[in-house]
Amino acid sequence: MRSYGEFEEYALARQRWLYHTAVLLCGDPHRAPDLVQTTLVKLLRHWSKAARADSVDAYARTVLTRTFLAEQRRGLLSRRAHAVEDPAPAADDPELRLTLLAALAELPPKARAMVILRYWEDLSVAEVASLMRCSESTVKSQCSRSLARLRTRLQDAELLTGQGS
Repeated sequence: MRSYGEFEEYALARQRWLYHTAVLLCGDPHRAPDLVQTTLVKLLRHWSKAARADSVDAYARTVLTRTFLAEQRRGLLSRRAHAVEDPAPAADDPELRLTLLAALAELPPKARAMVILRYWEDLSVAEVASLMRCSESTVKSQCSRSLARLRTRLQDAELLTGQGS
C-alpha cells in the first residue's frame, strides 16, 4: 500500500489541474473547489487502488467526472446556482472565453463532460467511452451535436468569425 505522504504529494501537485477540469465540467468556479475536494476525499479513501493504476491521473479524472455526474443526477446543486465567472483573467479574448464557458454550461451534464474529456483533456473516443461507460458511437454523436451547439452559440455571439464588438 502506498503511503499517505505520496497521496498528499500527488494531491498538491495535481490540485490545480483538477480544479480547471472541475470548472469546465460544472461551469462554476465557486462550486469547482467542492467538486475537487470530494474527488480528493474519494481518491484518498481508495489510494491504495489508485496508486496501483496504470495512470493515477486517469483514475483521478474518472473519479472527478463520475462525482460531477452523480451530483447532477442527485440534483444536490442547481446547474446554474451562480453566473459563470472567469476565475483568472483570459490572456487572449475574455469575451470569447465567457461566451464559451456560458455555452458549455448550457450543454447537458453528460454531453459537457464528454466534450471536456475529449477536447480539453485530449482523451481518445475510446477512453471517453470507457470512462463514461457508454459506446464509442455515443461519444462521437454527443460530441458532434455538442460542438454544433457550441459553434452556433459562438456564431450567434459573432465571436467565431471575429465580427463581435
